[in-house]
Formats: sequence, structure tokens, C-alpha cells
Amino acid sequence: MSEQSWVPVPEGSDFPVQNLPYGVFTPPGSGQPRVGVAIGEQVLDLSAIWAGTPLGADLATGSLNRFMRRGPREWAYVRERVTGLLTDQAERRLVEANLYRIDQVTLHLPVEVADYVDFYASEHHATNLGRMFRPDAEALLPNWKHLPVGYHGRAGTVVVSGTGIRRPSGQFKGPQDPAPVFGRSAKLDIEAELGFVVGAGSALGEPVGVADFAEHVFGVVLLNDWSARDVQSWEYVPLGPFLGKSFATSISPWVVPLAALEAARTATPEQQPQPLPYLVEKEPWGLDIDLRVELNGAVVSRPPYAGMYWSPAQMLAHTTVNGASLRTGDLYGSGTISGAEPDQRGSLIELTWNGRDPITLPDGDTRTFLADGDTVTITASAPGADGVRIGFGAVSGTVHG
Repeated sequence: MSEQSWVPVPEGSDFPVQNLPYGVFTPPGSGQPRVGVAIGEQVLDLSAIWAGTPLGADLATGSLNRFMRRGPREWAYVRERVTGLLTDQAERRLVEANLYRIDQVTLHLPVEVADYVDFYASEHHATNLGRMFRPDAEALLPNWKHLPVGYHGRAGTVVVSGTGIRRPSGQFKGPQDPAPVFGRSAKLDIEAELGFVVGAGSALGEPVGVADFAEHVFGVVLLNDWSARDVQSWEYVPLGPFLGKSFATSISPWVVPLAALEAARTATPEQQPQPLPYLVEKEPWGLDIDLRVELNGAVVSRPPYAGMYWSPAQMLAHTTVNGASLRTGDLYGSGTISGAEPDQRGSLIELTWNGRDPITLPDGDTRTFLADGDTVTITASAPGADGVRIGFGAVSGTVHG
């Protein structure tokens, strides 16, 4: 039988008691942000539950970092205690005094981002872009199936859902242009991704193995890696993305803990050739998560994360195999999530095949890339414990000129 909370949880809510995602919020009338967990349509103030203790002090802050730094044993303790509070009627007085409606609080960026890395882990996405830009060559470059390809992004421009996205300017050169020009990007795009939040750091010079993934990664957010494709295509050879990506990356305000995703674990696709030993997983960390991408309220794509070639544990192992250390608050993205079908592509460059095939919205408007005023919203759901489904909230952004 499914575990139930005495706190009302609407049917189909993203936030049943089997989820309990963490966020940072400010209650109405208060200027002090603090850490909470979402349950149904409400958020429980964890700093008040542990008031007067060292843990409470770590929860009465504007980010999850101090709590995450405590490590996996403390994460497990808090999750168990909060589950008990929300399922035991005897705890109602304590809990009800510290519940706030989500629609009445201000949600903040949940973590202070230390480093940000983005990967390129979908074979379908990488193949689509290869066919698009290298039609007379192999779609995948020679290294792609040997290692998780990634680039280092800009931590300071990671923003919380709802933050407006200013159309970036940069340098670009079209195929027929005699010389590069400077201007506002005309090919503004999105990338539907998951982001993995590192809670426990590691020592410089000590790689983190695939089996130690859950000892370091605290949880998962939705992530939109906004991309200026015209800027990116001119700058990325030979060192990769830079200004075409660094202007903004949006994440959801709720961090779904790994513990809530145990029922979503699945095998990754068969990897051939077999990866080198440091990337081999005995117990794969593939995740059965279904995303949905909306453009101005219309669903334009449903990318499935389960088909991603490289798992988040493999990405973490590759990030640290050279001895690079992890820090609390590190964030790494999965890369664009795209499936085998045309309506499962997680970016406009794929959905429109680089502008060749515009998509038509319900109001009759067409799009190849984003127009000023467009709003993109990404949501997702996954199997949770007790046979329920859990969600991630949403990551949303509106483009401004």
C-alpha cells in the first residue's frame, strides 16, 4: 500500500510524500530565505523544524550548500525524519505551524553553483547534429562512444526558473557571409536536460568511481541550456562552446533527491565498444524520466531520458578521473535529451532541422528558433516508490529582446 501523508496532496501532484524535493524559499512577509521541502501544494520550513540546532542553522540559509556538505548520512536522516513528520498524525501541530503555500512564497536558486559542466550524452542528439553539419562524414566523431564529451560552462549565469532570458549578442558568420559580423543572435535555442547537483565534495587528485556516484550527488534538477546557435557554430572550432552558451542556463527551483529516484533506475543502452574500466558500471544509473517541452503553452517535444547513452555516474567518473576535485554545489548537465522519434527531440535545432522545417503552433504561428516574448517550459516525471509518479516542478523562461 502506498505511504500517504496527512498533508493533502492533490491527485497527480509532482510532490507526493515519496518525493520530498528540496528548495530554498522566502515566506510571505519575511526577508529571510531558508530551506524547505515540497509536499503537495505546500512547502515545509525545515529550518524551523530543527531550530536551535547546528542542523537548523545550516537550513536557515539562502542555499542548500551547507546542508548538502553534511553528506549522505545526514541527507538520509533528514529525509527519514521529514517522511515521519508528514505521515504521523501526532506531528501535525509541529508541521502545520511551519507549512506555507507554494504559491505564496518566493522560490530562489536552490544552490550556490560552484562549477558548471555540460555533457553531450544523447546518441540521438549527437547523431542528429552530426548528420546536420557533417552530411558527408560519420555522424559521431571517433571519441564519442569512448568517453562522455563535455565542456566547462559558466556557473555565474545559472539562474532559477522564471528568470527572464535576454537575447544574447555575439559574433557569427553565415555560410555566404564574406566576413563575421556582430549582432543579436537570430538562432536562439533551448536544450532540454537534467542537471545533477553535487552535495559532497572530493579531494584533489582522488577520482570518484562510478560506484560512488550516490555518495557525492545529492539530487537532480530540470535544466534548460539556452543556446545561441549562430554564435556557437562560428566559435566552437577548435575549443568548443563559449559565448553561445554562457549567457544563461536555467534550472528548476526544486532538487529531487537521488533517494526519491530509486524506482526510476534503469539500465543504460548497450555500450559498444565496451568503455574503459573506469567507466564500466556494475549497477547502471540510467534513469526512466520523461520530459515535456512546451513553447508558449504548446507541447512540442517529449524527450525520454532513459535512452541516454552515458549515465550520470559515468559522467561524474569521467569528470574526476584526471584527479579534478568536486565541490559542494557543482552542477553538471546531461546534455540535450533526444529520443529516436522526431517528436522526442530536445532542441529546436533538431525539431526544425536547423530551420529547414518550421514547427507550427496551435495559434498558426511558426517557429524555427525562438522569438522575443516566447516562453519555454520544461517539466518531467518519473516512477517513484509505492507505484506513484513523482515530478520535478518546472523550469521556465521567457525571452526578452
